[in-house]
Amino acid sequence: MLLAALSLTACASVPPEQRVEQDPWEGMNRSLYRFNDVVDRATLKPIAKGYRKILPEPVRRSVGNFSRNLATPRSAVNNFLQGKGEGGFSELARFIINSTFGIGGLFDIASAGGLRAQTEDFGQTAAVWGIPDGPFVMLPFLGPQTLRDALLMPADIRFDPLYHYEVSSVRDPLYVLRIIDLRAQILPLEDLLKDSPDPYVTLRESYLQNREFEIYDGNPPMEDEYFDEFFEEDYDYEETTDEEFDQTYDLDEE
Repeated sequence: MLLAALSLTACASVPPEQRVEQDPWEGMNRSLYRFNDVVDRATLKPIAKGYRKILPEPVRRSVGNFSRNLATPRSAVNNFLQGKGEGGFSELARFIINSTFGIGGLFDIASAGGLRAQTEDFGQTAAVWGIPDGPFVMLPFLGPQTLRDALLMPADIRFDPLYHYEVSSVRDPLYVLRIIDLRAQILPLEDLLKDSPDPYVTLRESYLQNREFEIYDGNPPMEDEYFDEFFEEDYDYEETTDEEFDQTYDLDEE
């Protein structure tokens, strides 16, 4: 999620100053952000660097494919809950194809065959059902969330097939490997935070923008203020003739 968030920083539809009202707990969130950063620098980041250096890119890609495949059943359920029947059946087909022909999901055969992923989670479903996102929160170890998404994280976890795998000697190392792989994917994008005058604000805006992007399937609504500013003029439209209007906006009369 953070990887997508940081890569979509330029896709803003809401200016940062309007986001402040979504962060009423900023003081606490900044403290938790600093805590997470210290813990990450001391533990996960160096491990992720070693992982990226030791394992070749095809192996790391297979690890990522495996993790994403495990999330496909949850995605299928949420597609159905949002009334996206086509997306639900598509996700089920992806899971069957990748779990069989893709050797347990190590290879994304479905995408290679043109079956595009349509990822959904319970936070997105709640948003579609009209539940507001609530304040922005920074969770210890887990990073940025909205309050709605944080409260629904247990549902996302319980729909992970790995959660129900009872052999802890296999399950737990796979959890750790998944976390390390996700952290390694973010490494190339860290310069976006490092070069920012306020890394906390950059992370918050990136996360909220990306979350909105996901909820609206890549087509978030524009703010009313944008249209008001765009169409604001100093003359009276009612007294403007069609010819004057065309000349003002350089429109073809046809």
